[in-house]
Amino acid sequence: MKNLHYLLLCFMIISIGSCDYLEYDEIEKYGDDLIWKDRYRTRDFLGNVYNHMVTDFNQVGGAVRASGADDAEEISSFYDIQKMNDGRWNATQTVDSRWTSLYEGIRQANLFLEKFDIENFKERQYNEDYQQQIEQFRLFPYQARFLRALLYFKLIKRYDHVPLVTKSLKLEEANTVKPSSYEEVTDFIISESEAVAPQLPITYESEPFKETGRATRGAALALKARALLYAASPSHNPSNDIDKWKKAAAAAKAVIDAGFYSLETDYSDAFNNTESDELILGYREGSANYFERDNFPIGYEGANKNGTNPTQNLVNAFEMKSTGLPIDDPASGYDPQNPYQGRDPRLQETVIVNNSSWKGRKVQMWEGGLDGPPTTGATKTGYYLKKYVQEGVSFSTTNTTTARHVWVIFRYGGILLNYAEAMNEAYGPDNPADMGMSARQAVNKIRARAGMPGFPGGMSKSEFREKYRNERRVEMAFENQRFWDIRRWKIGPSTTEIKGVDVIKNADGSFTYNEKTIENRVWDDKMYLYPIPQSEIFNNEALKQNPGW
Repeated sequence: MKNLHYLLLCFMIISIGSCDYLEYDEIEKYGDDLIWKDRYRTRDFLGNVYNHMVTDFNQVGGAVRASGADDAEEISSFYDIQKMNDGRWNATQTVDSRWTSLYEGIRQANLFLEKFDIENFKERQYNEDYQQQIEQFRLFPYQARFLRALLYFKLIKRYDHVPLVTKSLKLEEANTVKPSSYEEVTDFIISESEAVAPQLPITYESEPFKETGRATRGAALALKARALLYAASPSHNPSNDIDKWKKAAAAAKAVIDAGFYSLETDYSDAFNNTESDELILGYREGSANYFERDNFPIGYEGANKNGTNPTQNLVNAFEMKSTGLPIDDPASGYDPQNPYQGRDPRLQETVIVNNSSWKGRKVQMWEGGLDGPPTTGATKTGYYLKKYVQEGVSFSTTNTTTARHVWVIFRYGGILLNYAEAMNEAYGPDNPADMGMSARQAVNKIRARAGMPGFPGGMSKSEFREKYRNERRVEMAFENQRFWDIRRWKIGPSTTEIKGVDVIKNADGSFTYNEKTIENRVWDDKMYLYPIPQSEIFNNEALKQNPGW
């Protein structure tokens, strides 16, 4: 097993079904000996817990989560993500309801920690690779604890207060368990991350069987840093307790100081790259082409009628390269008739714009062009997605190909941004305090890699915050961050007007670009949290619905 996530799910796991998220006991069906005394089934049981780590690409009813924020629009009007955008979701008509699946993963992790015993494999001590197996298995409980903590983080960022369950429960127990507060669950995530980090390896390259892709020391430290950043953010820190920001900054700095990771020289090398020096933890998929089929411009062979269209809102966030100023600043150097020239280089790595090169020809986004309206499935916004899309994939009837994908969960660039945000809120832009690096120095490392001018000195805390939030949006576009940042920063009402562009090809071959509003989305402050599924509240009266739902 070279790479963990290319495994097929264990045959005894994929058939699991349950009417209650904490009730089903796999051991009752299959028996202890069948799983816990067989090294392959034990390993695969843990592998199924890893399966719950999957990122949010095409996970919201087939759509990318960015299409539920102001960075993208989903072409299909029938996908569930549109219910989020027009306010048609509620506690009985849920969208992206991961309550059941996340608790299934937590229950599997709890079962693993209860049932796993390395002594079960002593009878194999005369096998040639026995010692390697024992070294491999020694790390499994720490991996399970990390995964359980990660799944709890996924729960609380959706639902806020949830039952904190650290053992497998019977049905009668599951239906009476009381929820814990956001703070209590965060404390658990932090304590588990701190406990397992020293036990996990820095890398698996020197471990038996080289199972890269598993939880590492850096992943545990990164989870702690992200959990503390969220806990310090306005959504969970309304009094702006500066000590929370200091803790978040210190946790991010611990990852930086560990020296395990570094920024890639080329921004694009940080994605779909298992060997990236920047990758801390990613979800790996085997060779596939579904993402390309959904996101190739519509005029290319094999392109689907569904897909993710970046918005003009996002495109407008990319500053001018020469000045480092936003395009609405008169001194920026922006030319609205040549809107993509001289922009932040990350724009061309993130978005396919009109007349850019793709698979050997220019993309024709204009009315009547190969990739523009009125073709069914053409972009709604005037843009197509580039980030994570593998250009080399072919849908030729004589040569259909696939490619491997690595969806980033944690990367070093994100850690630098976490640190910059927390340091600014705690100390201001230019004060390194006792950390050895200021907020501005940290964010300028990201800017330098992108070829952009650094943030200027002398900014106020609020000025830095505004520019930083834009920088984070640009750097981490389509990495499952913007959707959650909107919620933790509590900026929902400012994200409802979704913009695109009409591209007109003139007789002389030039283009005219007319910005337009394509959608006015619904926002209600209750949407800062998800509704707890009403079915779960019917099962367990101890659960309390989130406000407004």
